[in-house]
Amino acid sequence: MLTLVYFAWVRESIGRDEERIERPAPGTTVAGLIATLAAREGGYAEALGDPTKLRAAIDQHFVPLDTVIGEAREVALFPPVTGG
Repeated sequence: MLTLVYFAWVRESIGRDEERIERPAPGTTVAGLIATLAAREGGYAEALGDPTKLRAAIDQHFVPLDTVIGEAREVALFPPVTGG
């Protein structure tokens, strides 16, 4: 199983903080996972429909969206963070 964690407006659009899903096929990237999730009903398409507005972390380490998920335990999705 893979734990997905959502933050900020991604969480608000989807309506949950996290969920557990079956592990994606070997070789699946974060971008591929996002595309699969965006095809779901509800707020997934709204939250994940434009991956250029997202950042990701695998097992609490920031990664580019073309990173293969592999044996990760957790993938977090969130909007880019800006400082102030």
